[in-house]
Amino acid sequence: MPQLRLTRSPEPCLYAGTSGFAYPAWKPAFYPPGLPSRRFLEHYATRLNSVEINYTFRRLPATSTLESWIKATPQGFLFCPKAHQRITHLDRLKNCAEFTGIFLASIDPLRATGRLGPILFQLPPYFRCDTVVLAAFLKELPQGLRYTFEFRHESWFSQDVYRLLEQHNVALCWAESEKLQVPEVATADFAYLRLRKPEYSAEERTEIATKIRKLARDGKQSFVFFKHEETPEGAFYAEELLRACAADIV
Repeated sequence: MPQLRLTRSPEPCLYAGTSGFAYPAWKPAFYPPGLPSRRFLEHYATRLNSVEINYTFRRLPATSTLESWIKATPQGFLFCPKAHQRITHLDRLKNCAEFTGIFLASIDPLRATGRLGPILFQLPPYFRCDTVVLAAFLKELPQGLRYTFEFRHESWFSQDVYRLLEQHNVALCWAESEKLQVPEVATADFAYLRLRKPEYSAEERTEIATKIRKLARDGKQSFVFFKHEETPEGAFYAEELLRACAADIV
């Protein structure tokens, strides 16, 4: 695939948000009670600076949809799309260069306007480690974009995999899971955290902020996404994290 140039302006060291934004149940605690759903993203972007997009896992986004998202958010707000399931779950990274190109072309309006954050490749839990397949896939990915991999089988957590990710500046996704302990190994110049608990204590939130500050001191940008739930607690946690770290690293 051709090399792509990522167009973006200077960025803060922390981007934080939730996995999605279109949740009516967040009224009235996060979204004002009279706010129509078409303006959810606009309001979200006044309080948080990034969002993880699960929509792209099941379908290719229409250009008009992306244009509406871009219009609704300020310059500097980033979208982090999840790669399409055909790449990760159906083809399992093999013989999918053509469709990967189609997927990347579908989200190119985000790249062209400086709104594209890391692209998340979430592998299925039954997909065991295959370094040959991973190496071939990483080699085909266009340079100039940021990628992160969420492995959900413990066989992937090895030095061979870490070295492959490091060679391509691809981040190992630090994803919380009830079934799996993901090593917090830094393999890129940015970190990508998926925090999945429905609730975090004040002590846990302080620990998260401390971790982000340390990453910033190490010169690494962080992307942190809390789980979406029927309540907007994840959005409040992300907002609190941005405030807690703003004076130090943003």
